[in-house]
Amino acid sequence: MKIIRVVAAIIIHNNKVFATQRGYGEFKDGWEFPGGKIEPGETPQQALGREIKEELDTEVRVGDLLETVEYDYPKFHLSMDCFLCEIVGGRLTLLEAEAACWLAKDTLYSVDWLPADRGLIPKIRELL
Repeated sequence: MKIIRVVAAIIIHNNKVFATQRGYGEFKDGWEFPGGKIEPGETPQQALGREIKEELDTEVRVGDLLETVEYDYPKFHLSMDCFLCEIVGGRLTLLEAEAACWLAKDTLYSVDWLPADRGLIPKIRELL
């Protein structure tokens, strides 16, 4: 099975976490934590900084690894390094996503999470 390595930003501010709705591809309209694929020669942290700049026109400070999610989709295996991130510049402008929102502890399940991202919700609830 093909393995796809990606990174995701867990951006928490004022006891809420930032989520985006995919605007393209096979999983269009599903909700996820922003991020993307790791390019050859990049560290996961470098990839995450680049992806957030490309997708949200925002600079983040990549912090600690929260968890690495391993998830088998029907056509590929996803390995997703999820890092706690802090916004250091920019305004979270949606350049690729369909929509975005800040979710509090009691609203985390109000969106239709993509399966791999859904597994992070219990751990994120503990942080909020």
